[in-house]
Amino acid sequence: LFEAGAIQVIVATEQLSWGMTMLAHLCIIMDTKRFDGRENRYVDYPIHDVLQMMGRASRPGVDQSGMCVLLTQNSKKEYYKKFIYEPLPVESHLDQRMADHMNAEIVMKTIENKQDAVDWLTWTFYYRRLSQNPNYYGLQGVTHQHLSDHLSEVVENTVEGLERFGCCSIEDDVELAPANLGLIAAYYYIRHTTIETFSRCVNEGTKRRGLVDVLCAASEFDAVPVRSGEEATLRGLAQSLGMKVEKDKLNDPHTKAQLLLNAHFNRTPITTDLSSDQRFILEHAVRL
Repeated sequence: LFEAGAIQVIVATEQLSWGMTMLAHLCIIMDTKRFDGRENRYVDYPIHDVLQMMGRASRPGVDQSGMCVLLTQNSKKEYYKKFIYEPLPVESHLDQRMADHMNAEIVMKTIENKQDAVDWLTWTFYYRRLSQNPNYYGLQGVTHQHLSDHLSEVVENTVEGLERFGCCSIEDDVELAPANLGLIAAYYYIRHTTIETFSRCVNEGTKRRGLVDVLCAASEFDAVPVRSGEEATLRGLAQSLGMKVEKDKLNDPHTKAQLLLNAHFNRTPITTDLSSDQRFILEHAVRL
């Protein structure tokens, strides 16, 4: 209707800005914060989300220019002006998923020992940024020795974690070989923390309800959004499903995943917002 011109205004959530193809002459971003259920507080939108929302303004072939109005707190105005008009440095987040990436390289035999792991890191954007912004990555200096020590520490901590989670084995304190859990995690693109949880909690006596509980404990569901004021809706959903949920658990994304997955199995009607979250959960659940 909006594209056909039948309606002139469309209201969309921040998440929908990534999936929608519609453009407009004017885009208004009503706020730069959202409620994070995991932290139980309002947090700023990531910069890439703000950029994505701003990108909805202007219609190529229709408008010569587009307009975006960004509404934010007065204390944030200078920050967003700087961000919009001046380039910001791009940093690596490889360290946040280092174990999963390194596990995949071990499975592919790209990394067969600890020195291979260090060499592999030197080819990454993460390595390039270490010397450019050492404070961001917790380095004390940018000399060759500082970088070498940091990479060695990262490799040691990562492979020890993978071994502890059953994803790889360390032979003679040097050689690395993939283990069964690591092979499964790499093949299905599952996080190493998730595969360890599955291995520890699932056994031959686990019933369907138990399997759903374990599935919803997966780290992949950490990103399920929990919105402000959603507790009442989730509490009502739990009651209609006959599930008992502790009050302080209603802000937990894993609890929300559990409720929406059971709602899918029981064909329980849910709101439009929850339907969007349910689709996200089902996409991950099929792979897991």
